[in-house]
Amino acid sequence: MLDNLRDQASFTEEEGSPDPNAPELPKPRKPRRSIDKITHTTAQQRFVLAVMLAFMIFLLGTMFLVISGKVVPSSIF
Repeated sequence: MLDNLRDQASFTEEEGSPDPNAPELPKPRKPRRSIDKITHTTAQQRFVLAVMLAFMIFLLGTMFLVISGKVVPSSIF
């Protein structure tokens, strides 16, 4: 039983040898996924998220500078 299986496997290997002079076919390209297909958001929603992220970074940076004493708000003193 196993001898027959070995014969079948060696037969398929010999059968699939490509012609060395044949031109190679280009590999099919993967379709590129854009950001809207990944996140399922529209351009307006991504813009609002980007503005909110920028505002949060600005706010956290300002709070850090005030807490560390590098900047003193003039309205407090």
